[in-house]
Amino acid sequence: MPTLKELDAQLAALQLQREEVRRNELKSAVDQVRKLVTDYGLTEQDVFPPARGRSASAGSKVAPKYRDPATGATWTGRGKAPKWIEGQDRNKFAI
Repeated sequence: MPTLKELDAQLAALQLQREEVRRNELKSAVDQVRKLVTDYGLTEQDVFPPARGRSASAGSKVAPKYRDPATGATWTGRGKAPKWIEGQDRNKFAI
């Protein structure tokens, strides 16, 4: 059975070997991608199209629609209703 020092030495050698293999594989992949881009005349937009995601208005602030007259707390009307408006007519809290 190998000693801890021997295993540590083997581990260090394997980590160095792993990094070398990783660098070689990355270089090969990048070379392959560059060749394909050149062969097909691809542009950055062809390879990396603009992300389709949230619109410009997504995540923007929404004006509050309701106000608690006692505390001044507001609520936009989105999400779970706060305790001060639950079970009540919302019209009387409308801003």
